[in-house]
Amino acid sequence: MTKSEKNKPRGPGTKLVSAGRGPADQHGFVNTPVYHGSTVLYANADDLFANRIKYSYGRRSSPTIDALTGAMNELEGAHGTVITPSGLSATTTALLSVARTGCHILVTDSVYHPTRHFCDTVLKRMGVETSYYDPLIGADIRGLIQDNTVAVFTESPGSLTFEMQDIPAIAKAAHAGGALVLVDNTWATPHFFKPLEHGADMSIQAGTKYVSGHADVLIGTISANEAAWPRLRETHGAMGLVAGPDDIFLALRGLRTMGVRLKQHEESGLAVARWLQSRPEVERVAHPALESDAGHAIWKRDFSGASGLFGVELKPVPDAKLRAFLDALELFGMGYSWGGFESLVVPADMRYRLLPSSFKGPLLRLHIGLEDIDDLISDLEGGFAAMA
Repeated sequence: MTKSEKNKPRGPGTKLVSAGRGPADQHGFVNTPVYHGSTVLYANADDLFANRIKYSYGRRSSPTIDALTGAMNELEGAHGTVITPSGLSATTTALLSVARTGCHILVTDSVYHPTRHFCDTVLKRMGVETSYYDPLIGADIRGLIQDNTVAVFTESPGSLTFEMQDIPAIAKAAHAGGALVLVDNTWATPHFFKPLEHGADMSIQAGTKYVSGHADVLIGTISANEAAWPRLRETHGAMGLVAGPDDIFLALRGLRTMGVRLKQHEESGLAVARWLQSRPEVERVAHPALESDAGHAIWKRDFSGASGLFGVELKPVPDAKLRAFLDALELFGMGYSWGGFESLVVPADMRYRLLPSSFKGPLLRLHIGLEDIDDLISDLEGGFAAMA
């Protein structure tokens, strides 16, 4: 292969397979080995005193860590990436890297609830003020930016209600006001949406979900542009955050097949979502890739695909009937995660939201896994029969 062939642009699927890999550096083995270790030995005293070594301590880096951070840098178009032990630790670390006593942060009201809890507890004790804004605000967020606003935290689509945020418009307004923009991009992954290319300063992934893909890993990543990278790197290092090498290896393994898995999640998710739209028990389906969804235009403009997670608002039913629906399901497990191979369903708790919502009936969050579509629809039919 010529040098020009090596450097030519590659498609997104090819990048998922090749990013962060260097078989020539690993004696020809396709995957980077799992390096277990804390202590790294210097070759001699001169190297020790000059700190002349590529890896100085297991917490700071290793070839296994470099493989995942290198892959995410390429996929995200980032200046640098850090790895954290969970998706939540990724959001909290990103927020801590921008926060300071007396500052103000804007957070979407549709944010993942544990992120909200962190803002309302830990950041509040630090003297950081958090204001929650309407996820549909777009460029009008400029009116909420104060002199001490340091960041705008976004999540598109939003948790539970799946509102699409206009990230480019928010980023332009935030930067004009001197604030950075952080995006929780777990729903789309960098395969379907690249926040940094749309004006954001940090892209956050709960790699627990689609990056891993097998419901067996807890891991997070934060990828930053050049402006946000120094503070992020410093904060991550000062907090001593590190994910285990086995989890990093599993995340790398999942990354290689994420493209084909997401393709199936998207196809199955849309098929089930459209079927649910036809059901008399359903008030509406919140899925931005549906043409009827209020956020479809933004999704179509900025995103190249959709994952398998969406919301379903049922028409009002007694609690006992909702429980009967859930208990009758056999393929849809009830569990608080998503992104794995299995289908899941949980009720959506909206009580913590501060701003009015148009969702009135029981709201469910569905994750469509890799089972056959007909079997999933049959399972939901059984649930509705039990509910009736």
